[in-house]
Amino acid sequence: MADKKPYYITTAIAYTSGKPHIGNTYEIVLTDAIARFKRNQGYDVRFQTGTDEHGQKIEEKAAANHVTPKQFVDSVAEQIRAIWDLMNVSYDKFIRTTDADHERQVQKIFKKLYEQGDIYKGTYEGMYCTPCEAFWTPSQLKDGKCPDCGREVKPAKEEAYFFRMSKYADRLMQYYEDHPEFITPVSRKNEMVNNFLKPGLQDLCVSRTSFKWGIPVDFDDRHVVYVWLDALTNYITGLGYDADGNSADLFRRYWPADVHVIGKDIIRFHTIYWPIFLMALDLPLPKQVFGHPWLLMDGSKMSKSRGNVIYADELVHIFGVDAVRYFVLNDMPFDNDGNITWELITERVNSDLANNLGNLVSRTAAMSLKYFGGTLCDKGVTQPMDDDLRSMATSLYEKVAAKMDAFKISDALGEIFAFLRRCNKYIDETAPWILAKDETKRDRLSTVLYNLSESIVIAASLLQPFLPETAEKIAALFNTKLRPYDRLNTFGLIENGNAVSPAETHLFDRRNYKDVEAQYEQLHAHAETAAASAEHAPAQKSAPKSHRPDYPAEITIEDFAKVRMQIAKVVACEKVEKSDKLLKSTVQIGSETRTVVSGIAKFYTPEQMVGKKVVMITNLKPAKLRGIVSEGMILCAEDADGNLKLLAPEGDIDDGSGIF
Repeated sequence: MADKKPYYITTAIAYTSGKPHIGNTYEIVLTDAIARFKRNQGYDVRFQTGTDEHGQKIEEKAAANHVTPKQFVDSVAEQIRAIWDLMNVSYDKFIRTTDADHERQVQKIFKKLYEQGDIYKGTYEGMYCTPCEAFWTPSQLKDGKCPDCGREVKPAKEEAYFFRMSKYADRLMQYYEDHPEFITPVSRKNEMVNNFLKPGLQDLCVSRTSFKWGIPVDFDDRHVVYVWLDALTNYITGLGYDADGNSADLFRRYWPADVHVIGKDIIRFHTIYWPIFLMALDLPLPKQVFGHPWLLMDGSKMSKSRGNVIYADELVHIFGVDAVRYFVLNDMPFDNDGNITWELITERVNSDLANNLGNLVSRTAAMSLKYFGGTLCDKGVTQPMDDDLRSMATSLYEKVAAKMDAFKISDALGEIFAFLRRCNKYIDETAPWILAKDETKRDRLSTVLYNLSESIVIAASLLQPFLPETAEKIAALFNTKLRPYDRLNTFGLIENGNAVSPAETHLFDRRNYKDVEAQYEQLHAHAETAAASAEHAPAQKSAPKSHRPDYPAEITIEDFAKVRMQIAKVVACEKVEKSDKLLKSTVQIGSETRTVVSGIAKFYTPEQMVGKKVVMITNLKPAKLRGIVSEGMILCAEDADGNLKLLAPEGDIDDGSGIF
């Protein structure tokens, strides 16, 4: 490894509050693609990921599940790691913040910073958001709620240790100016400067006493180390950093990190808190922080409470690993949020993977087998169109590498698939099936199929970081190996006489969206059955199956008063296109007309809905479902078998009437 240049890349560590959805999973696939590409370029890559396992939210979730916090995080961490492995992620280190060596170093770091005066004891009083584990001043709240997640906050006051952020603010601002590439995209940098540094940094709370699930401050065991000083330091403790100065060889080789890949929602912690912690420890700062955008579900942020969550294992079950990897990498722009729907991924699999890539490989291999028994040979019978194809093939690596260096992953894939489209056009231009009818053009036919095979192997070599299994299948099909990247500027490396394998040439299936939807529903039906079986012991077989979310044990009358329910009359109704579950209803609420999308098509026809008076929540935030803005929720009751019945008033009553 001594002759290879080190490259250290990390993801944010996943919080162990629950199973990660495909939006969370995107980050690990993105980082894996970068890590694989760098390895193929000849770098000595160190790729670290892991889990963030402490905090009040974990303590509360564990209590609600009647397990210890450690038992809870062990289970979730195993689930997270299983999904990372399912997605074929090539990480070198999976760190957990409950690892003993990490915890010990966090204690040593905390003490070191305290002894040098960067941490001091005080009292915190403010508004606290448990899901974000963040304190806010009243002026920072948005509409009285957490400015990050929009949830309720509660007043809190407790003794705490604080880090003197303001001490390093000017130094950090200067670092930004001296290293303009430090934060990418640049819009994220502007946000940090204008929203946080220029207004003045507040000292940061770095310990808590109101819960116990955290790393104890070893010289004041009433306190546990608060989330960010614990979580962020994983990037150095995972390399064997030692606060006493006895760091491991790994740390000396790989630090500073080349890039931290994180979501845009935690950019502040990685570009303000983390650099300042490192300055206080007298350590070099990471070279770059890439704050990627979010993957939205049908235009909205994924949330279990919204019911719009898709999980990676569900997608893989239906489409396969490489298809899912391709979609999330291809459909995520560099600095704008991406979007995923079942229709979109079906369309992308069909058009890009089955048609463009799969059909090209299948046709080329099949024609080679049909016309030459699979033997490839460049006979040197060329035409101008060959030069164009070869030129595009040998310049492809440089184009892809430039996009990857800028973290424009979707654009890098776009270059490869543009080349694959050129290969398909080359087939149309050369028409091998016509050449095959003329014995005098046999050498030309052989040259054409050789050119196509060579082009496909070059493309597959560049596809390996994105679609690793597919790339290997293509190389095996053409009885060769994927190319080192320093040889991709040379065309013609397949040896004459090399034979295409007669193995299966099919890479991706074309999918019908209705079949995909049916498969997804069947998958969920099986999951619900398995969950019900696991939940109920034999003595409880007759207990009703619950489809309800986890409700709080009790709420106040003030909580209830926030929900506005009214009588609504359905004046029109129709099925939502391409959905077997959704109905689109037009409802009258007094003088107001609204559109509501409801998942009740299995239980009511549009004709049955028209004229009904229903109970509806009318102050629910609008949501987009299948491209339709739904402006409320029609309420239903659900029995033990999952059947739905509309809630309706007992007698005739005007629409618009309130429910109390």
